[in-house]
Amino acid sequence: MALIDDIKGKAISAAVMKSYDMLMDDFDGNLPRVKATIDKFAGMGDNINDAQLRLFNMVMGYMADPTNNWRRLVDKVRLEVDPGVSRAFVQDFLVNSVTIGGSRQREVNETEDCNCPWAILMDPTTACNLHCTGCWASNYEDAKHKSLTYDELDSIIRQGKELGTYVYLYTGGEPMVRKGDLTRLCEAHPDCFFSAFTNGTLVDEKFADDMLRVKNFMPAFSIEGFREATDARRGQGTFDKVVHAMDLLRERHLPFGASICYTSQNYDSVTSDEFVDFLAEKGVLFAWIFTYMPVGQGAPVELLATDEQRAGMYHKVRDDWRQTKPIFFADFWNDGEYTGGCIAGGRRYLHINAGGDVEPCAFIHYSDCNVREKSLLECYKSPLFKAYRAHQPFNTNMLRPCPLLDNPGALAEVVHETDAKSTDYTHPEDVDELCSKTTAVAEAWATKSQPLWDASPKGRLSQRLAEEGKDPNGWIG
Repeated sequence: MALIDDIKGKAISAAVMKSYDMLMDDFDGNLPRVKATIDKFAGMGDNINDAQLRLFNMVMGYMADPTNNWRRLVDKVRLEVDPGVSRAFVQDFLVNSVTIGGSRQREVNETEDCNCPWAILMDPTTACNLHCTGCWASNYEDAKHKSLTYDELDSIIRQGKELGTYVYLYTGGEPMVRKGDLTRLCEAHPDCFFSAFTNGTLVDEKFADDMLRVKNFMPAFSIEGFREATDARRGQGTFDKVVHAMDLLRERHLPFGASICYTSQNYDSVTSDEFVDFLAEKGVLFAWIFTYMPVGQGAPVELLATDEQRAGMYHKVRDDWRQTKPIFFADFWNDGEYTGGCIAGGRRYLHINAGGDVEPCAFIHYSDCNVREKSLLECYKSPLFKAYRAHQPFNTNMLRPCPLLDNPGALAEVVHETDAKSTDYTHPEDVDELCSKTTAVAEAWATKSQPLWDASPKGRLSQRLAEEGKDPNGWIG
């Protein structure tokens, strides 16, 4: 079976890359031929399921319309990104991680009865050159020596690939403190896609040139709005340094994104059309949208977004930006409808901190296993990750996916059930105290989000399933 899957994977890879080359040569002229090829391939056995085929046909419809916003984004990539870089992205991100890796991940899930992630987020170091308000890394002054060695990072990636994971993301601390090692890892694993959540201040011409050379690294710059809003949280001069980093990459036709964390204080800035248009003009191709989480000692609870602001972001992304702005937006909490709830705990991704602790999520600093003591697969099968798998989804309302922010007591229940320990390097945080910080906003969001969920396609499907006496989460694949 493994040999058959390997042959099929190579055939799919060859077909996708041939289609890519055809579209780059003559997009509109070859689009019908590509569609016909995929339709033919879909009819051969179980290569593509019905849901994937419907999605493909929908995308083909978008691509045939030059005025469609998704087509505008594709044209932006075709015309502005280095061809070698975009080709590497298609191979590593779409073929290796989704097609080949996805098959292996499902096999591991079934045979090992665990969650095997599509992506792994790692902290190369706790060190950071900034001290952003509300960031737990700013508390780690006495723990800057915490780092994963190059060999440890390399081992994680090698083990991950054996289990089907080809996407690796970095955070910290500031991952660019280790930019030399990050470049080496790109060179050592050209079949993987790499990215980093970075403040951008350490990106220079040499690193930009290295990115163009290795072709499989795509950063996401943390930015909080325009100069006043960004510098207010990240320090004076940060905004200008981030913009300079964007300019360095755009000059080299390199793709990059933005990481936007909205709080009660910067909400108006990051949701303005002027700001999003500014990002598009600078060359931003994708934007990861996060909402502030009060993790760590002294994290200001008052920065938590209100239920009105979270609903506002929901409508901004779905009803406006995805229709009008040539940027790919992912709203990590409000997109629970598309992901079937929480993606952490290895269901789609997990986090490994700079001390080697394997955590369910970048915002969930509790663990019961460490890569310095166990293999990745053993960590996936630990009590904490097993409990996450058993509890997911944490709510039938997929707009309330998070066990910390949206479901009071859910995280504490899992932590107590498995005796997981706080992994904070300097001030271990009691899970009940952490959960108490978000109780009020969780209760407000429960009321605010329910009408939105009930009116959504998946929400209506869940209601129908429940009325028929079936599992309301039966639609989750």
